[in-house]
Amino acid sequence: MQTLKKHSTQILIHLLFWMLFVFVSLFVFTPYYWAENPFLQYFFILVVLVYVNNQLLLPFFVRKKWYLLYTLLFLLISFLATQLYCNVFALCGCSIMKCLSDYLWQTLVPLIFFAFVWILFRYIDQTKEVEKIKQERTEMELKFLKSQINPHVLFNNLNTIYSYSIEKPNETPDLILKLSDNLKHVLYESNAKKVSLKKEIHFIKNYIEFHKIRTEGLKQINYEVFVDKDYHQIAPLLLITIIENAFKHSSVNSIVDIQLTVKNNRLKCVCKNDYDNTKKVNENTIGLNNLKKRLDLLYKEDYELLVENRGQYIVTLILNLA
Repeated sequence: MQTLKKHSTQILIHLLFWMLFVFVSLFVFTPYYWAENPFLQYFFILVVLVYVNNQLLLPFFVRKKWYLLYTLLFLLISFLATQLYCNVFALCGCSIMKCLSDYLWQTLVPLIFFAFVWILFRYIDQTKEVEKIKQERTEMELKFLKSQINPHVLFNNLNTIYSYSIEKPNETPDLILKLSDNLKHVLYESNAKKVSLKKEIHFIKNYIEFHKIRTEGLKQINYEVFVDKDYHQIAPLLLITIIENAFKHSSVNSIVDIQLTVKNNRLKCVCKNDYDNTKKVNENTIGLNNLKKRLDLLYKEDYELLVENRGQYIVTLILNLA
């Protein structure tokens, strides 16, 4: 429906312009142009020039971003078309400058007008596309944030704190602080497009600490971090999806290896976990699919996400932070 409406509007604009242009050329300037020049013969050539420019030349040069070359070609076409009008159709016998001053406007006006219309509709289409991407990203961010404050995860963490309050009361305040920091990060700080990598790593560290406590005696968790600089920024809650996936699919009495390195603006996060060979491992989990969609929206060509199954389940994210 939107496409039909757009095409109808374009057709109406084109028809109205050509009608007005022909009227002005034939009647408003009748004593000079219509009486002396076969305008209607040139008109059909002008129509061809306009639509070749709109359908072929303009899209091609804009896509290649050859703006200067297009401008030079545009001026050359306008000059040659005007000379054609003067010397072949009108046979006015006037000088080049006289020809340009009298007839150039009839070539330039439609070319410039329809080029402007093409650019305008292209801008409108791009604006709508950007708005659509923003809306999809917002919806995805909201879904992702909701998944991070899953009541089940929160319930487990609260149970862990409760157990510690009985068995190790002196360590309970530290756990409460960790949970508070993570909730604050998810609910407030992660609303920004990018956050400090230092804060994101602190969030991950707290998250892993809770898992170490909950899986004590059942799983071995190895976590290594190396970051060359403190000023890096990253989209919030990207890495936690990979780490959470490793915990979720790892088997009992297994090892979970998490390595996070940042060097020369290049982040590499590798999560390895053992799994039960008797169970089929789904490499297209909802969490990883959502992560890939977020990466496509936020980082486009600046990332690699690799999922491997080589005795261990290995997920690798390489990200350009520059």
